[in-house]
Amino acid sequence: MSKAFTKESDQDDDDLDEGASPLPAGSKNYITPAGHQALKEEFDYLLKKDRPRVTAAVSWAAKNGDRSENADYQYGKKRLREIDRRLRFLTKRLDIAEVVDPESPREEDTADQVFFGATVTYAHANGEENTITIVGVDEIDLKRNHISWISPLARSLMKSRAGDAVTLRAPGGVEELDVIDVKYLRVEVEPFVATEAVFAADQKA
Repeated sequence: MSKAFTKESDQDDDDLDEGASPLPAGSKNYITPAGHQALKEEFDYLLKKDRPRVTAAVSWAAKNGDRSENADYQYGKKRLREIDRRLRFLTKRLDIAEVVDPESPREEDTADQVFFGATVTYAHANGEENTITIVGVDEIDLKRNHISWISPLARSLMKSRAGDAVTLRAPGGVEELDVIDVKYLRVEVEPFVATEAVFAADQKA
């Protein structure tokens, strides 16, 4: 990915960007095609549209008196730091991205096993059924029952087949789950939607 952005403050620390990575050390960032596309669209928007626009607004605000008391200037600089932190974060994620398409043909002996991208229906001991889809760490969507491949539930289900019983060890305790169905379907994710911040410079230009 492009490195065409720079830190705005010596206090910025790449290791602190967007919090510590939840990915296991040295692992790939497994992600679905839709999730990968959403990250790329956000990166391109921030780098090619949002950052130049905010930079122009900061340049305009810098010409208007005392910078220490210039709200437009201070807000713009803060926004630039936020954009650059997010760009660094996205660069790291995309650099180690491993795109896995759940709809791609699978080897016959593993086609019915749970791996990344699987949609799995399972039952609790009380008979209650749930269906989840295993996705990347940047695609978690609890409204759609999309869970990360590194979550305790996903790890418990990995390599299982319909009819298997698996043991879920989670902070809440230990539970036996029965795997009912395993499918590989298209995974839909929330598309990237740009949000425009309005600066005084936009009004004056």
